[in-house]
Amino acid sequence: MEAYLRSCRDVLKACSKNSPGLHVVMGNEACDMDSMVSALTFAYFLSKSLDCKRMPVPVLNIPRAEFPLHSDSTFLLRETGLSQDCLLFRDEVDLHGLHKNKQLTLTLVDHNVLPSADSELEDAVVEVIDHHLLQRPTSPSCPITVEPVGSCATLVTERIAQKAPEVLDQQVAQLLYGTIILDCVNMAPEAGKVTPKDSQYAVFLEKRFPKLPKRGALFQSLQNAKFDVSGLSTEQMLLKDMKAASGGDLKLAVSVIYMTLEAFLQRRGLQQDLCEFCHNHNYNLVVAMTISFIDNKQPLRQLAVYSSSTVYREEMSKALEKAKNPSLDLKPMSSPYPDVKAFIQGNTLASRKKVMPIIADFLKERERKVYQSGNIEDLDLDDDSNQDQSDSQQCPEDAGIEDDGQVPPTPMNSLVEGCPLDNGLPKISPEVLVEKVTKMASMEDTSSEGQ
Repeated sequence: MEAYLRSCRDVLKACSKNSPGLHVVMGNEACDMDSMVSALTFAYFLSKSLDCKRMPVPVLNIPRAEFPLHSDSTFLLRETGLSQDCLLFRDEVDLHGLHKNKQLTLTLVDHNVLPSADSELEDAVVEVIDHHLLQRPTSPSCPITVEPVGSCATLVTERIAQKAPEVLDQQVAQLLYGTIILDCVNMAPEAGKVTPKDSQYAVFLEKRFPKLPKRGALFQSLQNAKFDVSGLSTEQMLLKDMKAASGGDLKLAVSVIYMTLEAFLQRRGLQQDLCEFCHNHNYNLVVAMTISFIDNKQPLRQLAVYSSSTVYREEMSKALEKAKNPSLDLKPMSSPYPDVKAFIQGNTLASRKKVMPIIADFLKERERKVYQSGNIEDLDLDDDSNQDQSDSQQCPEDAGIEDDGQVPPTPMNSLVEGCPLDNGLPKISPEVLVEKVTKMASMEDTSSEGQ
């Protein structure tokens, strides 16, 4: 497989306006292990097809500089003998340029809709394989495989096993097997992630490749690597496993944090770190979903909502508290910071995958109200209709498409209340104001006389 991946780099270098172009296989923007492995293995599978008009190339949907934050993925690559040097990352492939030159074909794995920034690539999508909620319309020209299994790698394994089992070797099998085991929490039913199909293909790989690492030992090694946040800054921890969502004037990050919320909140200078993170990445709000394990078995989920804007913080918190599909069963817990609301999440089965549609519906409803009122201050924070979960789910990124009649988003710094990065507008005294108005009037009189 490494020879194939290195050849992808060579193909990219040789790609010119006269070449056929690339068939890019790409996972989601979080680029977790499932996205990485699904992209690598499915592209490899496609490369064995004789029908390929364009070279299938896996692209990891993050900048290369961020990859070291994905400690579980880097661990799995080392264990399977693959070098990071042969991987291609989003900042190394000009997808928009390829598309503009009509040289791009795109397969999506581990997500089924493109973010608004990539919306123009939509007509290049020819196939989707995913295990999240379906949020894209069906099309005869784009086959869609979407099933609510624990891991997208399960669906990729199924496709390879049914269409080209000879593609599977020890290395490919270990990538897929490790991902399924980690995503499905060691296939433990109490974690609420594993489905019969996940179990079926985990067993399939075990039987076909008896030299695979033992299930329990592999899971523990990957889990230890994933939860290793030692030495990471707050910014790195937030970026490690993050998804973005936006709607109107609100842009937020939803990050999974691998420690208890108490430990996270005790980090020195956390509130300023959060403020700087929002400022540097142009977010108004952060939802931090922490996960840890009691006695290495029972999951503990906690949730924090940060924003230096009281309005945003309260709106988001109330939407999560009132959610019904699913109910998160949030119970308030103490927070040392006024800009951070903290909760214990009673529903431990509600992972980020279950929470993102709640946030998407909230953003959709919020944007509708802002558009109708034309004023953010008219929003009714106590309106239960914010959590009408019967509506069709919308992709968070799609909710960010601006409408021509919408109020322009408020500049980032003007939303900050007490952020050390925001010194506010310069003070103007009445005397200075009178002087400026007098000068303007004088200039207008002079202009009139010269006409």
